[in-house]
Amino acid sequence: MDDRRDFGLLLDHSPMAQATARHAARPVLADWGLDEQQIYDALLVISELVTNAVTHALPPVVLHLHATADTAGRVQIHVSDGGPQPTPFGWAASRPASEHGRGTAIVSALTNDAGTDLDTDGLIDHWADLDAA
Repeated sequence: MDDRRDFGLLLDHSPMAQATARHAARPVLADWGLDEQQIYDALLVISELVTNAVTHALPPVVLHLHATADTAGRVQIHVSDGGPQPTPFGWAASRPASEHGRGTAIVSALTNDAGTDLDTDGLIDHWADLDAA
């Protein structure tokens, strides 16, 4: 990676948002020089963060990817949303409790760091840092 690179995508607030995000992110991550395992891990993290946004938050849902060329060689994944909605959305609301709650553990296992902040547009920003070197 030569310098800082950025990618952004506004996603539909629907169950198809995860697939759209993965499909759009894969060629970007490959172009940035990530290997297949790094791409797989990044796409899994993207899926988890987007799923949580669509299931538990209000629109909009926005995916941002940032890559740095410093010695750390990191990719930052950000998924911003409109904040908590009163009840879970769509298909996730009908699934048994045993099928929920693993996303945070998956993101933690695959990333160096992750968290949640308020972004400059007043949206909730869920982020994760992955190795890309």
